[in-house]
Amino acid sequence: MRTLLIIFLLIFGTVHAQEVLVEGHVLDEKTKTPVPYANVSFLKTLKGTSSDEDGYFYIDVPESYLEREVHISALGFKDTIIPAKIISQKKKIHLKEETFELEEVVVSQSLGDSQVLNPVSSYSIKSGFSSAETPWVLALYFPNIGASKKFIEKITIHVQQNSKFKRASSKFRLRVYDVDKKTQKPNHDLIRKSIILESSKTEDFVSIDLSSMNIKMPDEGIYIGLEWLFLPYNWYTNTYKHAITNKKVVEDRFAPTFAAVYQKNQNFKTMVYGMGEWSDFAIKAPGNNENLIPAVSLKLSKKR
Repeated sequence: MRTLLIIFLLIFGTVHAQEVLVEGHVLDEKTKTPVPYANVSFLKTLKGTSSDEDGYFYIDVPESYLEREVHISALGFKDTIIPAKIISQKKKIHLKEETFELEEVVVSQSLGDSQVLNPVSSYSIKSGFSSAETPWVLALYFPNIGASKKFIEKITIHVQQNSKFKRASSKFRLRVYDVDKKTQKPNHDLIRKSIILESSKTEDFVSIDLSSMNIKMPDEGIYIGLEWLFLPYNWYTNTYKHAITNKKVVEDRFAPTFAAVYQKNQNFKTMVYGMGEWSDFAIKAPGNNENLIPAVSLKLSKKR
């Protein structure tokens, strides 16, 4: 039976304090334009949300959370930490653009020779990754095998259907990172524009062709990131009985549920980004050394 794995590692006790509404807009500091789909997380908690297409966000939190700090992350901008009390008062968050130089793009012609890393079939899907309480990025590392020059052609993400999510589709953001040579963690975004994908209830995968972008596979490999967006569009509730108290628990969840497979090759590494830092995320198969990883396939092509 397939199980849903919730990507959070700590469960905090229920807070009975009075709740307050924290709302505002995330804006580009330079242009003053809205920053859509920015993730907003209260540090040292499992509470967070995302800004919508107009940069607007809102969230109900215990009043004591106003004494905490809030971490804001958005594609193309520097991570920012601001006291919650200031956000509550000013109702605006200004983000600074992140600037760095990418390798020169070389226009090239496909030779028709391609390879697929981590190929996935429907029968190999064993579980899934879902998210609750605060936004995360789930990233899978793909090693660069061989010395030939390769380019990213297509990325395929498999999803699991969830009967409790009633909408026809859900939205998430695709991230593509290079690798930090020292830490081996995801580093810079190789795609500077926001790519929002939709998973449909009628399909068990989402594919995107990136061949026109001419993204060279870095020597150190690459991370493909799947970023949940905590939008009303993706929201649903999950009800279950508490394992100890046997009481009914109603939990907020956010679609989609990303499918997972077991992989023998230890080079395929999974990490999660939440509350301002990357962490290893490893789940072993019972009785062996296989890792449970996101069901993501990467198609590479050779070019000249």
